[in-house]
Amino acid sequence: MEKSFAVYKGLQKPLVYRGFSGKFIYWGIASLLSGLVLGALVMALFSMLLGVLVLAACIGGGLAYTLSRQKQGLFVKSRAQGIYHFQTKINPKIYEGSQRIQDALYRH
Repeated sequence: MEKSFAVYKGLQKPLVYRGFSGKFIYWGIASLLSGLVLGALVMALFSMLLGVLVLAACIGGGLAYTLSRQKQGLFVKSRAQGIYHFQTKINPKIYEGSQRIQDALYRH
């Protein structure tokens, strides 16, 4: 006899961690790591104070940008405005036979 187990499939919602959801968690981690690396490089090459400023600016700017993009939603679609007309190029020779069949059906 086979055993059956209930499988938890989640609530079909994106992962949320400290206000960041879905792919924006990775964006936040990337901004933190890039701020740390750039800050450390500037500290090593120039001065401690300038390195701390670069570190704070990179982390703060990256997280602010991530939060602003997250407000637009997980799946940002382009919202082009205007009227677009897509011209189709149909070879009329392909449809000659089917057109004759449709004409014969509608004559009755």
